[in-house]
Amino acid sequence: MIYPEIPLAQSVIEICKAKGVEHIIISPGSRNAPLTIGFANNSNFKCYSIVDERCAAFFALGIAQQINKPVVVVCTSGSALLNYYPAVAEAFYSQIPLVVISADRPHDKIDIGDGQTIRQENVFSNHILYNANLHEIASVENDLKINEALNISIINKGPVHINVPFEEPLYATVNSLNIVPKIIPIVEEIKTFEIQEDFISKWNSSTKKLILIGELKPNSIESFVLEQLTKDESVVVMAETTSNLNNDTFISNIDAIITPFTTDDFEHFKPEILVTFGGMVVSKRIKAFLRNYQPSQHWHIDELRAYDTYYCLTSHIKTNANSFFNQLYSKKNVASSSYASDFSDIVSLRKQKHNEYLEKAPFSDFSVFALIANQLQDNINLQISNSSAIRYLQLFNINEKIEVFCNRGTSGIDGSTSTAIGAAITSEKPTVLITGDISFFYDSNALWNKYVPKNFKIILINNSGGGIFRILPGHQENQVFNEFFETSHNLKANHLAEMYGFNYRCIDENVDLEKLLDEFMNSNEKPSILEICTPEKQNNEVLLKYFKNL
Repeated sequence: MIYPEIPLAQSVIEICKAKGVEHIIISPGSRNAPLTIGFANNSNFKCYSIVDERCAAFFALGIAQQINKPVVVVCTSGSALLNYYPAVAEAFYSQIPLVVISADRPHDKIDIGDGQTIRQENVFSNHILYNANLHEIASVENDLKINEALNISIINKGPVHINVPFEEPLYATVNSLNIVPKIIPIVEEIKTFEIQEDFISKWNSSTKKLILIGELKPNSIESFVLEQLTKDESVVVMAETTSNLNNDTFISNIDAIITPFTTDDFEHFKPEILVTFGGMVVSKRIKAFLRNYQPSQHWHIDELRAYDTYYCLTSHIKTNANSFFNQLYSKKNVASSSYASDFSDIVSLRKQKHNEYLEKAPFSDFSVFALIANQLQDNINLQISNSSAIRYLQLFNINEKIEVFCNRGTSGIDGSTSTAIGAAITSEKPTVLITGDISFFYDSNALWNKYVPKNFKIILINNSGGGIFRILPGHQENQVFNEFFETSHNLKANHLAEMYGFNYRCIDENVDLEKLLDEFMNSNEKPSILEICTPEKQNNEVLLKYFKNL
């Protein structure tokens, strides 16, 4: 086997192998040559070459999102490293194990005017779980730092940074290892949880309990827990599309339910106890509701973190939802309540109004997302971009066999396509990305990727700009709004599709969209883009009328 001659590079590679790292995403460069040579010549690793570092990091994020294990990105020195930052921040807030390994100049070359050199150590300090700043000579001290970084990423589910200085020559190789690095086993703390009587007492005495569930991995919650929640008439469960939880009694279209609430409605449905778990919540309206009408108790269930999103957090319960609810419901008394039935009446009314409006809604973002949600095949991996796309899909039910993912950690538009392609590489299911035009064009370098599976599909909703700004309070129809907020454009994806070898079709309201979507979903000979162009200046009117109609 071929190894890099530099012992420090050998240490990094061998420790990654020992920790079970499999996927290495490499962006080309010279300073990282020892790492590239070592990883690419080792059959224990699956290596990918992606030029754009921002795309590479989000691609790695997509793989890690699916396999729930650390994925490594490797880059050269200088500004290349900074391009990882958006994905690092997303990994930090979404608790995804991403390992950044950056090659660097030796310490005596920093800040003396040497080329392609910046201050790389601790560059991600605000959004990283651990910084391993190595010294140039291989040592036990370096080995311990590398081990610590990888162990933390595995246990605490988040990004870590290993900064590796190399002096030239960089390309020399050897046929055997010069070192045997020290390996520190992963030791996970055995955590036990026993529910306190205080929680049981408060739960049993409360008649209004709201469970709000954010982003979750598929199959995260046990069927027993779901069954108990649905049977409890004092409990209402709001589970966003990204929660991957489906039940007829759960409320997924939260905005459609609460937007028409009056002050009296908000007072009536104000929970006594709020229980939250899962990742970030999409709905701004539920956040406003719970901040303005705060429950007396807010319990957040998470083994690692608790955010005071609603300014009323009273308890961080450091376990998982299954453990908590299994213990809670083994000791519960059923409280007599009309809370769930009152919400159910509202849901029935909203559903009727929703269906009535949908039947007469003109061609628009709203009607297109409704059709897409209905036409999606089951058993797919559905990736959704941020901004309008994820918000529209929250209004409609989708097949319960579909697994849903979205970069809600930072809610940025910058890496949705790259993440989706990374996810498609390792997902056992066909992957479909639903994206808006600004997000798609912003991340267009994601298509510069030779690893895109043939069954990967993009549904691009092109409304000629950042349509979400038209439904925000600052909307005014003038040049400043159009140019600097909405960023109106006339771009289409046809040339990108041709350049990167995607099948492409662009349509508007003058075609049978339902039939075309069916054909599109069943075409697998090469990656495909379906671009649907909607009316720029009518979309916001249709959506605002929808909420008014409710």
